[in-house]
Amino acid sequence: MESIEMALHFYNKTFSVPQERLWNANYCKVMTANFSLFFAFYVLTPLLPLYLSEHFGTTKDVIGMVLSGYTITALVVRPFSGYMVDTFPRKKVLMICFTAFAIFFAGYLAASTLLLFLIVRTLHGGPFGALTVANSTVAIDVLPSSRRTEGIGYYGLSNNLAMAIAPTIGIFVYQWSGSFELLFWIALIVAFAGLLVDSTVKTRPLPLPKGRGVITFDRFFLLRGWLLGVNMVTFGFSFGVLSNYLAIYGKEVMGITGSTGTYFMLCSVGLILSRIQGGKALRQGRLTFNAGSGMVISLVGYTLFILVPNMVGYYASALLIGLGNGHMWPAFQNMTINVANNNQRGTANSTILISWDIGMGLGILVGGVIAELISYSATFWTVVLINGSGVTLFFLATKQFFLKRNLNPTVF
Repeated sequence: MESIEMALHFYNKTFSVPQERLWNANYCKVMTANFSLFFAFYVLTPLLPLYLSEHFGTTKDVIGMVLSGYTITALVVRPFSGYMVDTFPRKKVLMICFTAFAIFFAGYLAASTLLLFLIVRTLHGGPFGALTVANSTVAIDVLPSSRRTEGIGYYGLSNNLAMAIAPTIGIFVYQWSGSFELLFWIALIVAFAGLLVDSTVKTRPLPLPKGRGVITFDRFFLLRGWLLGVNMVTFGFSFGVLSNYLAIYGKEVMGITGSTGTYFMLCSVGLILSRIQGGKALRQGRLTFNAGSGMVISLVGYTLFILVPNMVGYYASALLIGLGNGHMWPAFQNMTINVANNNQRGTANSTILISWDIGMGLGILVGGVIAELISYSATFWTVVLINGSGVTLFFLATKQFFLKRNLNPTVF
């Protein structure tokens, strides 16, 4: 009987009931701002290890420690940002976070020593962690309820595309100019452009929750979604290693120079293809299907990267990892939101981002240590092992965990 009702729901939703407009002006603005903030972040990411090595003469393990500080600070701030977004007016929280995030890029220009750079980089993680939670929560607010699952998927594409396109542009600019200072200026300008766009978003005033003074652990981390978070750690670990050590690995191990930009461009092609392939499944609510297929495709990509150390394996892995992450990420974000109550959207967003941050931070830190003690090849074999563990965990436990706690019967 339940299956018949679900089938009727999908039929009515698809063929009978006019759908609300997905691409409204506010949603487009929030997506643009999200692209800007991630572009500003990722235009520097693949080149910072080179900057630290060439400008300050740091070793591999110290590079990992310096870069992981950003993610650790974001991780510490995320639970509190989820609480702030769910407790206070979201637009005000968003503006404060975005302003702080943009200003910190000026600190890179002023950091003349490794210690100063470490301080600026570590503190910068705070507004980044809060901003990503605030912006994604506002995106959910401006989406029509009937298109929310689909809209979250497209929203995730904006930061995924930034992850792929920004490093390509950053590497091109550096090869053309040889100037890290120019890259810092680009990041600063793009961040302020995103702030300007977000300032024009119009949000509906939402009633502040009752019992605002009552503070419980569940206001900071979504306990109902804890296993989804654990699973996301494994995938964050993998991408943390890849995004931060790809340029050095390609140069020192594979002898590939000047190709990192092409790698991330192919990754963006995979992300776009994932929208074409996975959009229908998201509209139908098939979240576990998208998540499962995406993580398997990514695992194949990471394995190919290290198992076939030539140009074919190198570039094919980029396409597969982009395709897999494009399926997996919005599905996991939707699953986390669907196990949360409506007044915990900020907490749900912060939870999945906290988990990604933990994985990214561990990947950057552990990856640098393994590279220093053993080799970069050993670092990427570790990625395959951790990623494979995450895929196994999903199919053995996480999928059923979500289905038992899902508050929206139209998604599965």
